[in-house]
Amino acid sequence: MTRYLLGISAFYHDSAACLLADGQIVAAAQEERFTRRKGDAGFPASAVRFCLRQAGIDTGALAAVAFYEKPLLKLDRLLESYLALAPRGLRSFLKAAPLWLNERVHIDAIIRKELADYQGQLLYAEHHESHAASAFFPSPFEHAAILTIDGVGEWATATIGAGHGAELSLARELHYPDSLGLLYSAFTYHAGFRVNSGEYKLMGLAPYGEPRYARRILEEVVALRDDGSFTLDQRFFDYVGGLTMTSRHFSDRFDGLPRTPESPLTQREMDYARSVQVVCEEIVLRMAATAHRDTGAESLCMAGGVALNAVANGRLQREGPFRRVWIQPAAGDAGGALGAALLAWHRWFREPRLVTPERDAMRGARLGPAFNAHDAGAELQALGATVHSFDERVLLARTAELLADGKVVGWFDGSMEFGPRALGSRSILADPRNPAMQRTLNLRIKFRESFRPFAPSILAERASDYFELCGDSPYMLVVAPLRAEHRLASSEDASTRATARPLDLPRSSVPAVTHLDHSARVQTVSRDTSPRFHALLRAFEARTGCPMLVNTSFNVRGEPLVCTPTDAYNCFLRTRMDALVIYPFLMLRDEQAVPNPDNSTWQQTFPLD
Repeated sequence: MTRYLLGISAFYHDSAACLLADGQIVAAAQEERFTRRKGDAGFPASAVRFCLRQAGIDTGALAAVAFYEKPLLKLDRLLESYLALAPRGLRSFLKAAPLWLNERVHIDAIIRKELADYQGQLLYAEHHESHAASAFFPSPFEHAAILTIDGVGEWATATIGAGHGAELSLARELHYPDSLGLLYSAFTYHAGFRVNSGEYKLMGLAPYGEPRYARRILEEVVALRDDGSFTLDQRFFDYVGGLTMTSRHFSDRFDGLPRTPESPLTQREMDYARSVQVVCEEIVLRMAATAHRDTGAESLCMAGGVALNAVANGRLQREGPFRRVWIQPAAGDAGGALGAALLAWHRWFREPRLVTPERDAMRGARLGPAFNAHDAGAELQALGATVHSFDERVLLARTAELLADGKVVGWFDGSMEFGPRALGSRSILADPRNPAMQRTLNLRIKFRESFRPFAPSILAERASDYFELCGDSPYMLVVAPLRAEHRLASSEDASTRATARPLDLPRSSVPAVTHLDHSARVQTVSRDTSPRFHALLRAFEARTGCPMLVNTSFNVRGEPLVCTPTDAYNCFLRTRMDALVIYPFLMLRDEQAVPNPDNSTWQQTFPLD
């Protein structure tokens, strides 16, 4: 008889659900994709329903439900922090107390009620154990070191441990309030971006700046030790007992008050980004070196929000000391649902782990809803869409032709991705050879800041021809330098980065995916995990000689990745995309009955235009 385990993460940000059947991943999805509320932190009722529906079961079939952290241990940390700062922490306590009294203290009752009065076992893992389990158990390694880094769980902010077979243990912990994730978020906040969602913007902004604050951070803010552990000078921060990330002391030492969100970016914010990125990379490399010394392992598994820092990951992959690095594609809190379920399966139920060295257990992270041609066609018909239906060969050839002609194509195919990256199931695609494409996508399609870089999806077998990449990068979590033969000479220097329209300066033969420092966040696409997307890349290469496409997530600024054909069609109409593919259908903008929207209400003047 099949045993099903449900994993849940909720009540902080990016809640999610995951279902296992006899230890194998059946389905996983973030709640935001269903509710259309970005970063939805509520109970993942819709994600749970999807997971159960995938298996054809109800809650009565569940052997256990696993929650990704221990709420009472987190409450202990919050109370101790507030009491230590009393009376200064009173405002923060008064804001947080109702949430805990009305919701988080009673998580047992809430879970049971939301799951139709579920009466089975409820199991709780510590937050960083869930991250560690999500990193190690789906990896292709029998034995590996484990490194988790984020803002904070209960008390831990980073851990080092090891996994072997079906066992894992954490040997070192860094504790709150000393946190690399919160340090990075503090600079995110001071640069005028939203905490818990704007950190990737800061990473993208870093190449525009100079690391002129890095020494000050290391001399005054972070007391960094050789093993990667550190202490933060709390005079610079207000996140322990206040309502903001940074303090007046931070403003005094880092040249002024936080930037007003949506106001023009200045060189100061660019330098913030570069400086904290440099510090982040140094800390990650030191922590990884310690994990290597402690475990003697040749492989490393990573999770936690900081594991989404693709620039640091690229350096770690290139510079060692590990031969192989595997990063959970849903490295943030959403992945905690998966980790909690896997930890329960191996630790509570004492079940063995089957490892396939050639591939991980994530199925390309395509674990969300899929729609067959009948259901997708019915949705599109109800929406009044004008569609063309083709067999696969013709559809791929037609799509490659559109892309080669400079068109922007929405691509909707197969199961939705689990985690923050679009990997060829819910993607917007374009020609990377077009030097104007980055600006076009940012301002006319995504409605976001023009400095934001785009990633290339490239045939796995051709990746080494273009990028200095050590191994594969199937989940778009590694930044790699472009090979020298594809770079173009440029007269640009640091003094012109903010003033000389730097986005218009071609830097390579694929300028739409080449960042200022001649790097790119690469996705390698294999035939095994993404057969149709791989075939599209081959069709584009056959037509153009270029084995890659621009791949950005199928959404607009402030919204989650699209989930359903209806979401995709509505997004298509609201933007300036030229075509939409929802396999096996092709829709062209000019043929749709709904007129092109007036996007004037979306347009904003962003810096670096």
